[in-house]
Amino acid sequence: MQTGTETERERNKRHFQRTLFDGVAGLYDASRPGYPVSVVQFVAATAGIGPGDAVLEIGCGTGQLTERLASLGVRLTAIDIGPALIDIARRRLAAADVSFQVTSFEDLEADDASFDLVISSAAFHWIDPEVRFSKSARLLRPGGWLALLGNEDAYDEPLGGALTGIWQARTDTGGAWEKPPSEPDVIAATELFEVPVMHGHAERIVRPAADVIDVESTRATFLGWPAEERQAFTEELREQLRSRPEVRLTRHTSVTMAQVPRNA
Repeated sequence: MQTGTETERERNKRHFQRTLFDGVAGLYDASRPGYPVSVVQFVAATAGIGPGDAVLEIGCGTGQLTERLASLGVRLTAIDIGPALIDIARRRLAAADVSFQVTSFEDLEADDASFDLVISSAAFHWIDPEVRFSKSARLLRPGGWLALLGNEDAYDEPLGGALTGIWQARTDTGGAWEKPPSEPDVIAATELFEVPVMHGHAERIVRPAADVIDVESTRATFLGWPAEERQAFTEELREQLRSRPEVRLTRHTSVTMAQVPRNA
């Protein structure tokens, strides 16, 4: 059975995997890095948003990006399906004026044309395909912007190749490196937005070996495995890191943005 652009099996798997982060909310918050200031500045400048403008963040997690957005003085609504994730985000931004909601984007109740910016980082691919772009466009005011962010950790060799091999030995999809639908051609194909624009940021990072294991242990693919498979993965990765107290990597952050036509 097909459901939109995916099979029923694929949809069930996606719906299951997107719930798993909430069970490791504390580890997710401790291990996942935040977002560069320059990336948020690019988004704000491109969308022309500032104090008082209405912004919707989809999949806010524990609030790493939310914190950056709140500093802009916007009227921010941040949603996630994980109550434990939202609890951490609320504590992180206790002093900020952010409206948090525990809900999926599919179930979010909001008026049409009520946001100046809809933004999502590493979460947009969890939304039902037939809703992702159509509802985003509907919720945006004419001239409003959709911004999709993504992160990728590229470890220096030999760890980079070894880690890819560990993932690929257990899945035929590349594991943590499945690409979310944020590419310009995917957005353009919807015919709901103007020509997308892109921005990239690369940053060199030194990460303690223990943190590598923590980060990889918060991937949805990992979390969906049986306990024995998770243990085997962790032991193999730990063996690769045994002689490395810390590792070097390049963290790539990408931004794809597209504007709703002003005459929409």
